[in-house]
Amino acid sequence: MNLKTMNKTTRSNFITYAMVIAVFVIVQAMASTGGISSSLKGQLVPICAYIVMAISLNLTVGVLGELSLGHAGFMSVGAFSGVIAAMYFGQTIENTVVVMILAMLVGGFFAAVVGVLVGVPVLRLSGDYLAIVTLAFGEIIKGIVNNLYVGMDANGLHFCMIKNTLEMEGGKMLLNGPMGLTGIPRIATFTMGFVLIMVCLIVIFNLVNSKSGRAIMALRDNKIAAQSIGINVTSYKLMAFVVSAAMAGMAGVLFATNFSTVVASKFDINTSILVLVFVVLGGLGSMRGSIIAATVLTVLPEVLREFSEYRMLVYAIVLIVMMLATNNPTLKNAISNFTGKFKRNSEKGEKVNG
Repeated sequence: MNLKTMNKTTRSNFITYAMVIAVFVIVQAMASTGGISSSLKGQLVPICAYIVMAISLNLTVGVLGELSLGHAGFMSVGAFSGVIAAMYFGQTIENTVVVMILAMLVGGFFAAVVGVLVGVPVLRLSGDYLAIVTLAFGEIIKGIVNNLYVGMDANGLHFCMIKNTLEMEGGKMLLNGPMGLTGIPRIATFTMGFVLIMVCLIVIFNLVNSKSGRAIMALRDNKIAAQSIGINVTSYKLMAFVVSAAMAGMAGVLFATNFSTVVASKFDINTSILVLVFVVLGGLGSMRGSIIAATVLTVLPEVLREFSEYRMLVYAIVLIVMMLATNNPTLKNAISNFTGKFKRNSEKGEKVNG
């Protein structure tokens, strides 16, 4: 396989795949030799979850061109439905990998269903109006989860709302309203996170490079022109929105199964804003940039923990510097000139050797 003969988009996609695989191999090697601290090792699964959240939101914000502030709501739907499924299937299935796959499928499915229910009326809006409605959706999901009670006994799962009126025969509570999920089996691993990232990247890249992806980007660039040539605005917007929601749901399952207890307040507006920061800093439409931004900004607070009260100040300064750097035309031109010069020198070297 020769990268030089590939078109620019395919080459860029393969570079992203190679980067993710290389980092996974390096981190695994360092973890096996004790080269990673225990605190950083504990961050590996959340980093994978946030990467999936970032690239899935980038599909909505960067590729579709619509601002969503309720992405943590889909993560919450996936987390709670997926964990309940994991606890249910875990009774009869001993293989944790199979349980995790089933839980992710359930979490992704329910998040996609909610994405359809929200997307059909909401995607008729755009701009600030869409952002406000998706923000409200995230808060509604949090309110529903805080008032939802789920139990399990020999007869299966039991549900009730507002007040705990469950009558179970020797069963146990899974979701206890505002107290959240407790006793979660911690079955998430870094390898599972890596596989989920790769699957999501393959789905997104194939979608973006397909006929449907070109239609979605046409809507982003010029909605009126796209409508004039017969592109169905609602269906293509809904396609991108639902795929993004399903991936956020699977990320929620990965995230929640890394902890023994999860509450709804973890998936609030702050989480949605954090993921949006990853997308903006990484570059709208750039999946590789979202991966790098999500990784750096998730690890950075832990790295700066030794600075105590100054660590959030340093974190804020780094955010500002990164924002200025990624949106600086002079810096972008300097980087492109440097990479272009390096490429020309390598080509000359190959000709001389040939």
